[in-house]
Amino acid sequence: MKKFKKITVKTIPQNNEIISGLLWQINLNGIEETENELIILYEESKNISATDIKNILDAATENKLIESYQMTIQELEDKNWNEEYEKRVNIIEVSEKLVIKPSFKHYLPKEGQVVITIDPKMSFGTGEHQTTKMVLRLLEKYVKKDDFVLDIGSGTGILAIASILLGANKAIGIDIDEWCLVNGIENVKANNLENKVEIRLAEVHQIPERDFDIITANINKNVLIDIAEEIKKKIKKTGILILSGLLDTDEEEIIKKYTSLGFFPFEKSQMDEWISIAFKN
Repeated sequence: MKKFKKITVKTIPQNNEIISGLLWQINLNGIEETENELIILYEESKNISATDIKNILDAATENKLIESYQMTIQELEDKNWNEEYEKRVNIIEVSEKLVIKPSFKHYLPKEGQVVITIDPKMSFGTGEHQTTKMVLRLLEKYVKKDDFVLDIGSGTGILAIASILLGANKAIGIDIDEWCLVNGIENVKANNLENKVEIRLAEVHQIPERDFDIITANINKNVLIDIAEEIKKKIKKTGILILSGLLDTDEEEIIKKYTSLGFFPFEKSQMDEWISIAFKN
């Protein structure tokens, strides 16, 4: 019988999306994001140890992505992990209008609700995290009919998919993680949007399209600063830029960078220590 290691990680601040992305460089069996922690699973037979995970968390601490972390380790015997996972996945009501559900759960929508089907599998962006919820709520406010949308760091594809279901005409999601490419394409198909949403393995400077009406980027401060000039080249003069994945302590540096390029911050959302900022070009 196979044996597994289950490692539960709690970080301060809770930074699940970024830490998940770092951990996928190891050949894990799965990562589950919950409201308060990350649950990591891998077979003991794999060439992985808890030290590998600790080294990544230590590096994240040194790079100030997190302040601290706690890690607990359990040994488990083989069982139906998909079944266990499915028991814990929730239907998420992001707002009165937006609902996120996995494909294996039934939800009867209320009148006017938009239901997004997302099975996260091996990428992140389930709608559980505050940063994703804030971007979804801002998209609900600002997406217009016929908009052309770019999502940078698309993960599960949730923001690109949501933009279309909210009325946009075309969306492109880009990510540099191959698991995100596969999972994003699967979720696009689950929502029957293959003719409206395209997921690509790419960085922002590699895509030829320009004049996006809306650009979203739910990543982290350092990456958002690094790609600011490329975002400026891609957005329409009348476009809206929505940035997330940010801590409240990042606000001053992000606004300084983006206002220097001609962007104007016009709305900020905050949930706990996390913020999202909407800019006009």
